[in-house]
Amino acid sequence: MKKFSSPLKSVLLAITVLTANTAFAAGVTPVLPGAVKPTTVVLVHGAWADGSSWNKVIPLLQSRGVNVVAVQLDLKTLKDDAEIVGRAVSAQSGKVVLVGHSYGGAVITQAGVDPKVAALVYVAAFAPGNGESVADMIKPFPVPSWQAGLVADSKGYLTLNQATYMSTFAPDLPRAEAMMLSATQGPIFNHALADKVDVAAWKTKPARWVLSSADAMVPPQFQEAQAARIKANVTSIHGASHAVMLSHPGEVSEVIYAAVRDAGTL
Repeated sequence: MKKFSSPLKSVLLAITVLTANTAFAAGVTPVLPGAVKPTTVVLVHGAWADGSSWNKVIPLLQSRGVNVVAVQLDLKTLKDDAEIVGRAVSAQSGKVVLVGHSYGGAVITQAGVDPKVAALVYVAAFAPGNGESVADMIKPFPVPSWQAGLVADSKGYLTLNQATYMSTFAPDLPRAEAMMLSATQGPIFNHALADKVDVAAWKTKPARWVLSSADAMVPPQFQEAQAARIKANVTSIHGASHAVMLSHPGEVSEVIYAAVRDAGTL
C-alpha cells in the first residue's frame, strides 16, 4: 500500500474536513470514505392531508438519529405521486424505509419496488395488489358514511367538509388542531383512487402495519384483512382514529424505528 508523507497527509485531511464542513453548511450529510450509509425514512401522506401530517413523528425519529424526509404529493395521479416518492428515494445515499398513510399506502406500494427500498410501513393505509386500485379494494363494501362529506370543485378535486373531517378523519385530536388540519387538507383528484398499482412492492419487501382501532375512514377489520394478506407485522393502537400519526406519534414512531433498525443501518 502506498504511504503518504506527513505533509501530504495533512493536506488530504484538510481537504476531507473542508469537504465535510461545506456539505454540512449546505444541509447535506456527507458520506466519508468507509462510512456506513444510514437508512432514510421517507414519509408519504395521504388524501386530505399534506407532509405536515408527520410533524409530530419527524422530531421523534430525528432525536434518535434517523434521517427523515417528508414528501408533498400532487394527489392527481398515482403514477405522478409514485414518481415524487421515487425522486426522494433516489436522492438518498443509503437504504430507504417508505412509510405511507391512507392513500399514501398505495403510493409506497407502487414506488417501493425501487432496489433502495428496504421495508414498507403502512399507517392506517391501503395496500393494493398487482393491477389493483384503492377503488377496487373498497368496491365490494357498502359506501362509507364519510363519502357524503366529499365536496368536488370545478376541476374534479375532492375535499372533506369540516364537519366530516372533524367527526371521521381526526375525532381524537383537540378541536383546534383538527380544524387546522381541515383547513390545510390536500384535495385529491377524483380519479386518483381508481389508478391501479403496476407491481405491488409488498410482495417482495418486508412490511409493518400500524392499525388504528377506532378508524372511521378505513375500518379496522379492513385494515386487519389487508395486513394479513401482505403478511405484515401488525401494531394495533387502541382508540386511535385515522389521524393516528398525530394522535399517537410516539407509538407510530416506534414502529417506524423498528423497521429502520431491521434494515440494518441507523
